[in-house]
Amino acid sequence: MSIRRLISLHNKAEKKVLVCMTLVIMLMMTSGFTRAGAPDNAHQVQIHVDGHTIELSTIHRNPEAILERAGVKLSAKDSYQLQKLDDRSTDITIYRAVPVTIDYQGQKKEVLTSTQTVKDALVEQGYNPDDVTASPGMDTKIHSNMDISVVDNAAALEIAEPEPAREQVETSYGMAPYSAVYTMEATAYLPWDGGGEGITASGLPAQYGIAAVDTDVIPLGTRLYIPGYGEAIAADTGGAIVGDRIDLCMEDYGQAMDFGRRYVTVYVLD
Repeated sequence: MSIRRLISLHNKAEKKVLVCMTLVIMLMMTSGFTRAGAPDNAHQVQIHVDGHTIELSTIHRNPEAILERAGVKLSAKDSYQLQKLDDRSTDITIYRAVPVTIDYQGQKKEVLTSTQTVKDALVEQGYNPDDVTASPGMDTKIHSNMDISVVDNAAALEIAEPEPAREQVETSYGMAPYSAVYTMEATAYLPWDGGGEGITASGLPAQYGIAAVDTDVIPLGTRLYIPGYGEAIAADTGGAIVGDRIDLCMEDYGQAMDFGRRYVTVYVLD
């Protein structure tokens, strides 16, 4: 074989090697993924999907292009969240759509959602979270095959449990509800005690059924019931009536002496 023939074959081999190397470089550039010796414009990406993490370097910036080239397929209802950590690193979290059932006014509807909370799922379906009540609560995390019950707030008020019955005490006029009860030291007085004209601090005449109280404890005008005395109205005050003390007006001296000083239960009637 002539020297010219050898040189020609050698040049053709070099051209083939050069073409192969060029093709490899072009494939690396068009794929967008590089390993060692990454270009200056490459950035690190972590893709969290289906319980796994995929790490790669790429020159691509479009998340969908990155996912496609990483082999991550998204269905129509899947979603992703992009978090840029810094100029050269990004996290992409994939949220797979799961089936949930929404029960609204007896109508059940199964939907696919990739949202993360009950509130987000309801908003996605067109509900206003301010107008409805959901069970489980709005901040509950979504999971597959979850049942969500939705009730209009107006309807929820209608079916709310009734208020518990208020406590009552038996008086001479029958059962009466009360809002507070005190144990007080009680004394008795007569309408003309203290040299007055028989007019109470509230302007009412002093008589049986009038009680002197500390207005910091029981306001004037409050209806009371005291077992062993009966119903009364807080209408008077006294210098010695401070704190849990009460002074009950009697009809005569003998009645006042019989009553004396004792501890009584005072019911504040509604």
